[in-house]
Amino acid sequence: MRIVIALGGNALLRRGEPMTAENQRENVRVAARQIALIAQDNDLVIAHGNGPQVGLLALQGAAYKEVEAYPLDVLGAQTEGMIGYLIEQELGNLLPYEVPFATILTQVEVSAHDPAFQHPTKPIGPVYSKEEAERLAKERGWSIAPDGDKFRRVVASPRPKHIFELRPVKWLLEHGTIVICAGGGGIPTCYDKDHKLTGVEAVIDKDLCSALLAQELDADMLVIATDVDAAYVDWGTPEKRAIAQAHPDELEKLGFASGSMGPKVQAAIEFTRQTGKDAVIGSLSDIQAITQRRAGTCVSIATRGVQYRAPTGS
Repeated sequence: MRIVIALGGNALLRRGEPMTAENQRENVRVAARQIALIAQDNDLVIAHGNGPQVGLLALQGAAYKEVEAYPLDVLGAQTEGMIGYLIEQELGNLLPYEVPFATILTQVEVSAHDPAFQHPTKPIGPVYSKEEAERLAKERGWSIAPDGDKFRRVVASPRPKHIFELRPVKWLLEHGTIVICAGGGGIPTCYDKDHKLTGVEAVIDKDLCSALLAQELDADMLVIATDVDAAYVDWGTPEKRAIAQAHPDELEKLGFASGSMGPKVQAAIEFTRQTGKDAVIGSLSDIQAITQRRAGTCVSIATRGVQYRAPTGS
């Protein structure tokens, strides 16, 4: 099978962990162990999140006052290289030497007219006091929003339209390479008035980009690996129930939090509707079982309604 695996942020940094290089490497090892179990029988493309890493680079850049901070598209490119290096090395330590890897810096086109640019919602970078945030917003043309008792810069999260590096990704897959690409939703770019491609200050949703990537690569399955074992209804309550399988139309009716499971569910729905193939949301530590449809939430047009998983211990 050709499988696109979208690794969530927990692949690199678990909630509450200090963002040290060694912590990130250790978490990549967890992902690599699971991916290695399915690598030799499948064509694999690995996408990943990069939110914490971009945030750290933004903090580091803000501490250096001699030059203006680098724009988000450049920071995104930096994190794609760093995370790709970690994934390549840890997978390479588990798989035969003959298995080739490649990390592709991936430019993704968005529309300059996307409505998201009128309503920035994606927090990025350090927190500021209200006074400092307002000063920076005025000086740099930023949008800001409250974050607890502080403020942060917010940027647009436009929809991905086109992935520019699809041809080299396909060529590499045809030659047996495991490809890491579209990290953090890809490097956000758009065409200016002179039809020149340029970077933009935005963050593309990683799961929506992974769904587009899987669709355009004619993947047989999209795996969205996160830090929970399935999509749940009534999450955070004693009545919570894990969804085992669902038709995309029925899953869409349930509603999920926009800041967490919502984008993952939407990406799975869109991939399944566009291709007729399955998408599965589940735990990073269950990737092998997910590809065998023994774990996670499987979104499939072959499923009638919504089916729930039996509670543990029943």
